[in-house]
Amino acid sequence: MTAKIIDGKEIAQAVRKGIAEEVGKLRAKNIIPGLAVVLVGDNQASRTYVTNKQKACRELGMHSVLIEYPASLSQAKLIKKINELNEDNTIHGILVQLPLPEHIAETEIIEAISPDKDVDGFHPINIGRMMTGQDAFLPCTPHGILEMLHHIGCDLEGKHAVVVGRSNIVGKPAGQLFLNENATVTYCHSRTKDLASYTRQADILVVAVGKRDMITREHVKEGAVVIDVGMNRNDEGKLCGDVSFQEVQETASYITPVPGGVGPMTITMLMKNTLKSAQNVHHASLTTSNS
Repeated sequence: MTAKIIDGKEIAQAVRKGIAEEVGKLRAKNIIPGLAVVLVGDNQASRTYVTNKQKACRELGMHSVLIEYPASLSQAKLIKKINELNEDNTIHGILVQLPLPEHIAETEIIEAISPDKDVDGFHPINIGRMMTGQDAFLPCTPHGILEMLHHIGCDLEGKHAVVVGRSNIVGKPAGQLFLNENATVTYCHSRTKDLASYTRQADILVVAVGKRDMITREHVKEGAVVIDVGMNRNDEGKLCGDVSFQEVQETASYITPVPGGVGPMTITMLMKNTLKSAQNVHHASLTTSNS
């Protein structure tokens, strides 16, 4: 068996086409979805991500604002700016690019963003809504993974999903989204003993650890769907994931490449959340005007 490639770029393009159509409908009503991105410091990887987010906004007809600060910015000043953006009616989504300088508490910054503009899906209120199956802004990478699984016709109900990694950004919410779709979920992590004994049970294996070649052929059962969220560099300096692609491709039924797999979906779901926020505001204004 040779696994089929799950092409994140192709799926992202299909999703973005739908987003662009919905943005067009809002623009016809003089509503332009707006995303504000706040960048603190000069982390090169962060700058690249921010550039890609701005490019996606432009391509989809959205309004994009980049606010840059030096790494010496105080936490109080950053929160003040977030409060201003919370009150800005032209901004529907607020994203503070992580990581932040060490003297700024990420938790406090995330909680300062209005849950109604939390398009990253990190605010405790949105996380709580997700946990209880309510409507919420979903974290972008896990949401993108779910979209990919739906695209290949993978029905999660009754399936065993194993998530390797327990971060608040990917691992934990990915497992919760699978649980919401009636999968049985097992979480593994750096302290899991005999990792392969768990991963070999997986119908769907998601790996988000950040350790190159952590998952090899012996970790994967025949026919499993493998989603590689890792982002590492090999000896030649090229991007690679947490999964030993060449080995696992011979065992899995579907597999995501790195790059070109999950990555394109993350920014796409950010755009989808920004659109959703603008639609929510428009719906609320219609409801108010009709009452």
